[in-house]
Amino acid sequence: MHRYREKPVFIKYAYIVVGTGIVSFAIKCIYEPNSLVVGGFSGLAIIIKNLTEGILPGGIPLWFTNAALNVPVFLAALKVKGRSFIGRTLFATAMVSVWLGVLPEFSFIQDNLLLAAVFGGALQGVGMGLVFSARATTGGTDMVGAIIQNYLRQFSVAKIMMVLDAVIVIAGGYVFGIERALYAIITIVVVNRIADAMIEGVKFAKAAFIITDRYDEVAETVMHGVDRGLTGIYAKGMYTGKDRCLLYCVVTKKELVQLKELVGRIDENAFIIVSDAREVMGEGFFPVE
Repeated sequence: MHRYREKPVFIKYAYIVVGTGIVSFAIKCIYEPNSLVVGGFSGLAIIIKNLTEGILPGGIPLWFTNAALNVPVFLAALKVKGRSFIGRTLFATAMVSVWLGVLPEFSFIQDNLLLAAVFGGALQGVGMGLVFSARATTGGTDMVGAIIQNYLRQFSVAKIMMVLDAVIVIAGGYVFGIERALYAIITIVVVNRIADAMIEGVKFAKAAFIITDRYDEVAETVMHGVDRGLTGIYAKGMYTGKDRCLLYCVVTKKELVQLKELVGRIDENAFIIVSDAREVMGEGFFPVE
């Protein structure tokens, strides 16, 4: 049996350093040159830099705005939520400002908003996935959402964050135009999808429910032919009134084809339901971590 294995602390911090570096590259070298405001404090930083270009040469730097916005938020979180709540998020937030300060200013993608939205979102999603894997966040609106939720218990942190980010995206649309706001929405979708894929990784599998009168034979064949275990769940067919044994099995995508063929050979009248298993850990798959 696989036992729970906690990642070493230095690995988690390495994830944060690399992840925040990728996120910062997307912000500074893709979003900011193309005026894409995708929410969060980084989006506010892009707006503020644009609005202050007439006051300061080049405007207020992204790293400074990100740090300045996060400092009071972390102080408030420390008071409201306590020191244990902040944890590695403080380090991740600081690393974003550091990366934004040291990365050179250049436009990685020019004159192609769609490519900037999709590729920038993919990069940020990879970076956020690494940070989330270390059980940290990059501060910003998610920290603000957690603080607000402490007083507005009827709303979830996710809903509060959605409202905050929507306001920032709308503000970006007002400053840079509605077209860029619409591209920013595409970026947000890509970021969320890629981040989810990074966290779930290659742990996708298929869950098969098999209903057959020859369940003993099917189970024996699958265990030897596919080398996967099955679980028998006793149930009752409400149409026939008969007691049945529902077989439940988790297999990889490649093994699913073989599973269906084996079941079909034994009982062509078998009823098979296949669904996605979003994450599978344990013996025969991936260690629990």
